[in-house]
Amino acid sequence: MTEHAVVIAGGGPTGMMLGAELALAKVDVAIVERRAGHELAASRSRGLLSRTIEVLDQRGVADRFLSEGQVVQVWGEFAGVQMGISDFPTRHNYVLALLQNHIERILAGWVDELPVTIYRGREVTGFAQDDTGVDVGLSDGESLRAEYLVGCDGGRSLIRKAAGIEFPGWDPSTSSLIAEVEMDGEPELGIRRDDEGIHALGPLDDGRVGVVVREEQLGLTGEPTLRDLSRLLVAVRGTDYGLRSATSISRFTDMSRQAASYREGRVLLAGDAAHVHTPMGGQGLGTGVQDAVNLGWKLAQVVKRTSPESLLDTYHAERHPVGARVVKTTMALTALAREDARIDALRDVIGDLLSIDDARKRVAARLSGLDIHYDLGAGHPLLGRRMPDLDLVTADGPLRVYTLLHDARPVLLNLGELGGFDITPWADRVQMIDATYTGRWELPVLGEVTAPTAVLIRPDGYVAWVGDLGHAELPDALMTWFGPPSGDPEEVRQ
Repeated sequence: MTEHAVVIAGGGPTGMMLGAELALAKVDVAIVERRAGHELAASRSRGLLSRTIEVLDQRGVADRFLSEGQVVQVWGEFAGVQMGISDFPTRHNYVLALLQNHIERILAGWVDELPVTIYRGREVTGFAQDDTGVDVGLSDGESLRAEYLVGCDGGRSLIRKAAGIEFPGWDPSTSSLIAEVEMDGEPELGIRRDDEGIHALGPLDDGRVGVVVREEQLGLTGEPTLRDLSRLLVAVRGTDYGLRSATSISRFTDMSRQAASYREGRVLLAGDAAHVHTPMGGQGLGTGVQDAVNLGWKLAQVVKRTSPESLLDTYHAERHPVGARVVKTTMALTALAREDARIDALRDVIGDLLSIDDARKRVAARLSGLDIHYDLGAGHPLLGRRMPDLDLVTADGPLRVYTLLHDARPVLLNLGELGGFDITPWADRVQMIDATYTGRWELPVLGEVTAPTAVLIRPDGYVAWVGDLGHAELPDALMTWFGPPSGDPEEVRQ
């Protein structure tokens, strides 16, 4: 039996991101992926939203994606109103158009540079957990032993089902085909609505056409064919535009479900294994990647006995509300996509509201992930929110905040007087940086906030504490998130 500290079931974007996070923390991690390679038959996601790009920037790899994608300033819509964030206080105030097969290829290239073991062409077939770990069975008969198992194995997650975690939600009300095709004719690009939902044709980066078209009935289980796609296009557009081949055809519905718990003992869930919803709004891939970044450093600290196992409870506490909000937002988008007199009236009312700039910013921030706020208690508006990527001045020269997070280590950023706190007891885990910043402190939706004297930044880029270095709460915050000081005679309670 081969042993690893953590085994991840599923090597899609969520699984790869989690593997990278654990490897950066020097944790022995393995990914079990059923595909022999990272190639995708279909490009399900078509881009990266702002907060996800920021997360990749925090790890120093955003440029790899930016060099291949296309920046889109105005993207999608909500109730017929185009959503844009070009006026938001972030370096990445846009959407990056990039097909998922390219996203996965670039992620895989990064993961290959890190000490991550990957078992390809195999699946997890079952597991049994006990007080000290999890025995994981693979489809080739091999067994793995891990302290923790994380299910990143998609909406039909075997890990979630075998762990007995409930998956409540709503059954589908619509079903659609999504395809990447070649056509001889000149298709009429764009989105159309009818009383059943939307159908759309859009250009892909290699001359092919992306197609989304609704099906007439629910519950079909067979693999959709080129003939099915042609018939549906003729039904809604009057022609199939000379459809001649498809590189991919798959089905999706608006089924919306979320795991009741993201953890059962030594088994955790992330990505689509924890939440499924319609792809409308484009939030699925990014939500999974951000699940991974929230979980990775916490799981690493527990595995390394730096923090007690109770730290893992904050993963569910923080990410479950985010997932629930994504599910509700996509349900609203599905409802607003239909076309009848009542929905038209509702869309008009919401459209009028979104013409108010503050309302538009609030919805756009929600869709882009820039307004995520973890409830870490009362205090400065920064507490529990993403740290802005400020241009700092240090003794060694100019430095961006996100550069400090490339190694996935927490940062105590001192922007006041030098001295005042001895970081030595936590220096093996937390880097302390003295710097100055003279610009505005501005947050999405909230606007300008008071400049803090010091902030404690978690590895996922969220602010864990704001205050003065002399405050008594700082050691408590360091202990809460990053374990007791070195040399503390009291062992970490597991």
